[in-house]
Amino acid sequence: MPFIGNQPALSFTSFAKQDFSTSATTSYTLDNPVANANELALFINFVRQEPTTAYSASGTTLTLTSATASSDDMYCVYLGQALQTVNPPNASVGLSQLTATGTKDATTFLRGDNTFAEAGGGKILQVVTANETANRSITSTSYVNSSNGLTVDITPSATSSKIFIAVSITKFKAPSGQAIFLTVYRDSSNIGGSSGLALNGGFNESIPASFSIMDSPSSTSSLTYQVYAKTSGGTSEYGDGSGISTITAFEIGA
Repeated sequence: MPFIGNQPALSFTSFAKQDFSTSATTSYTLDNPVANANELALFINFVRQEPTTAYSASGTTLTLTSATASSDDMYCVYLGQALQTVNPPNASVGLSQLTATGTKDATTFLRGDNTFAEAGGGKILQVVTANETANRSITSTSYVNSSNGLTVDITPSATSSKIFIAVSITKFKAPSGQAIFLTVYRDSSNIGGSSGLALNGGFNESIPASFSIMDSPSSTSSLTYQVYAKTSGGTSEYGDGSGISTITAFEIGA
């Protein structure tokens, strides 16, 4: 039929139900008030009773014609308490409505025991970061602990976790014909090798740079990650007093 305004959303109807603890009595109390017995569908031992003949009801009082026994099963459905909602009522959706055959998303969310699965690996469990603004000079041709500022401590929550390290340097430079190398140490171990950062020969300009490393420490102890540096010769520099260099550690769940 014609209507004014937006088209109504699909609605669902549900009825309130009450279970009774039976005893040798004819009088019971209803959870919801009713006007008369016709607003109730009463069942005793799974047999529907006739309104006004087998029982009467008014307000919250239910009166039976014959007393029940403690072994009887009795419940009622409130015919006058029908509720219409746009959302399906509680317990009205089963697994057949949740599982869409052939749909990747549906089968991903449901486990074999028909409960929702938790998210898989790749979750970021914690993040620790540190920064500094100092300019660092490097003259050593072997990796040295060159900075107290670019250091983070992190304690993995599981041995299966990976630690992703991201380093951002505001500026770095090396003398003409020389190179500067940056890497990351976990405690006393060089986890970046010589694949950190390098500037080689003929450059004496300050430029920004960044690099990252994925580490698998297999530990739940406190770990220290720190930037180390070396030069191929002369005096190299990294960092800048006017900017902020950072090191960030991300714990990635397995």
